Amino acid sequence: MEWQFFFELFTNGILTGLMYSLVAVGFVLIYKSTDAINFAQGEFCMIAAIVTAGLLQMYGVPLIVALAGGLIFMLLFNMGLERFVLRPMIGRPIVAIIMATIGLAFLFRGLGPLIFGAETQPINLPIPDDPIIWGPFFLIPIDLLGAGISLGFLALFGWFFMKSRKGVAMRAVADSHQVSMAMGINVERYFALAWMLAGVVALLGGVVWGSAIGVDTQLAQLGLKVFPVVILGGLDSIIGVIVGGIIVGVVEALAAGYIDPYVGGGTKDFTPYVLMILVLMIRPYGIFGKPIIERI
Repeated sequence: MEWQFFFELFTNGILTGLMYSLVAVGFVLIYKSTDAINFAQGEFCMIAAIVTAGLLQMYGVPLIVALAGGLIFMLLFNMGLERFVLRPMIGRPIVAIIMATIGLAFLFRGLGPLIFGAETQPINLPIPDDPIIWGPFFLIPIDLLGAGISLGFLALFGWFFMKSRKGVAMRAVADSHQVSMAMGINVERYFALAWMLAGVVALLGGVVWGSAIGVDTQLAQLGLKVFPVVILGGLDSIIGVIVGGIIVGVVEALAAGYIDPYVGGGTKDFTPYVLMILVLMIRPYGIFGKPIIERI
């Protein structure tokens, strides 16, 4: 039935969108604490997933050990990255940090397969493969798990930035490195904390998406895939990431279900960008983004 097909597309779009939000929150974490956009977030997800899948497949360790190993790797990896590459840029123009992340993205995309191999590897989570059919809803277990993880951690990060002292300090650092240092805030410490949190998000997103589509170099495309989510919702808004993710997921699903059969496919790949452009024409700072007014 037509309405059942619509509900199936709609619900799966929401679940996929929440999984997008989990990856997109990595952009928000960095932006809210450093005022820069991390264009290497997709590559972070790829590396985290490759390490986790490698521990599972090559060494046969239990899943919990592989996840712990992936977490430790990403924390140390991002600590080293922040200490030796990004910390010297504190106080410099934001565009310098952005260009550094773009360079790192290409570097990681080449080094990841070179070190860990280019073949697709699975991450088998302890969930059933059979879809769940509940009335008009046709649900994939990994999508449900990913959506649940996304909501939980998005709520946690929202509380962190709004209520905790460290979260408020990170927001102050994003407003101005120089003023924060003058007020006695250890900018270097919060800079490092932001990148470590981005590594945790990358691990979660990489494992969830790696379980859904497999782990290989294509996983790095998640960074560009979720960029419309970040721009739609607003670069500094956790709520915006959730809403933007749901909008993008639903638009992709409806485009794939209703437009692709007539044009031969591919519309789901560019419709989020069309939507992003339309929204930017009306609200350049996103749906929930904070308007920035500069006096000259």
